[in-house]
Amino acid sequence: MNDNKPSKNYNSYKSQLELALLDIEKAKGIPNEYYVEEVCFKVEQEKIFNTGWFAIGFANDLGQPGSVIPVTYFNNPMFIIRSKEDNKVRVFQNVCRHRGMKLIDEPTVLKGAIRCRYHSWCYQQTGENCATPHLGGPGINFHKSIDKKELGLFEVRTHIWRGVVFVNPNGNAPKFEDVHSSIIKRWEIFDQELHTDLLGSSFQLELNSNWKLAVENYLEAYHLPWVHPGLNSYSKLEDHENIVNYGNYSGQISYKYNPIFSTGKKFKDFKDLGSEWDSKGEYIVLFPNLIMGVQRDHLFNNIIEPVSSEKIIERVQIYYSDIKILDQEYQSTRLENAQLWKTVFEEDIFVVEGMQKGRHAKYFDGGRFSPIMDVPTHVFHDWYARKILQY
Repeated sequence: MNDNKPSKNYNSYKSQLELALLDIEKAKGIPNEYYVEEVCFKVEQEKIFNTGWFAIGFANDLGQPGSVIPVTYFNNPMFIIRSKEDNKVRVFQNVCRHRGMKLIDEPTVLKGAIRCRYHSWCYQQTGENCATPHLGGPGINFHKSIDKKELGLFEVRTHIWRGVVFVNPNGNAPKFEDVHSSIIKRWEIFDQELHTDLLGSSFQLELNSNWKLAVENYLEAYHLPWVHPGLNSYSKLEDHENIVNYGNYSGQISYKYNPIFSTGKKFKDFKDLGSEWDSKGEYIVLFPNLIMGVQRDHLFNNIIEPVSSEKIIERVQIYYSDIKILDQEYQSTRLENAQLWKTVFEEDIFVVEGMQKGRHAKYFDGGRFSPIMDVPTHVFHDWYARKILQY
């Protein structure tokens, strides 16, 4: 028996999905099947992740030239590399052009060319084919019918913003700067040099959930009093305001940001911030899979990696404005800050996984939105439905 077989034909899901496009007072949520069925997961691959821009990694993880990291999204093998030739970060399909052998299995630092372990075809770190041993027979490394210039690695369209590596696999999306011009403008004051301590300011979580539920949970502050009592003690539900940008992103504003650490130290603020940022933090999801937060003294990115329809990995990095904050003097404070955010994300695990379990309920109809508290979630459902239905 195939456990991944959908309970009904994919086309029959569409009518309920279209309800997500209605006014929030009438709309229902995305149908259950889109959280549990592998057939829907594959539809998302093509209509959302293959055709648009999404986050796959952090540029800071490629600390030195030659660094390479394999990544896989929706069974699509890729790798991110910082080449020794020009120090540029690129993304390539993680397959040899000869017989499709996977090239990179684990993060490493390459000393020279990328070599396929099958027949030793080699590629420069910038992607060009540089060796095809015995191609024309023993001891003959060429053949008149084959042009090595046409056999470089398949490069994936890439853009880096705020330390995050984005890709557009099919190469046909509008420019990243055009697609996300609204959030780029909104946060242009934070387009400053960013510094992170990879060991003390990064962490990873694994959840048994669909990727969309992690997005939905982050978008709203409705759950703060019950799920985040510590956070709610100083940044209460009533201190929040919705961020609404249909078609691109949504989230929350907190007006009570006031960092206090047990060490008594404070991080240096970003430069030239207006007084509005004295106590304001903004927390949004850049659709489809990047959770983001900005405050006056640090910011963070959380990449949601969809592993399957019911499993995700979250990778978090925290950034500071001044390189001196990476000194030993601030280590304890950095670790405390990272632990504070990790605790917040960990507190959400039981509700995200609980909603995933609930999506197996046979007659759950997608639920209803609060016309006040759930507007950011409806923004995401509207965006998602339009992508899937190609509105």
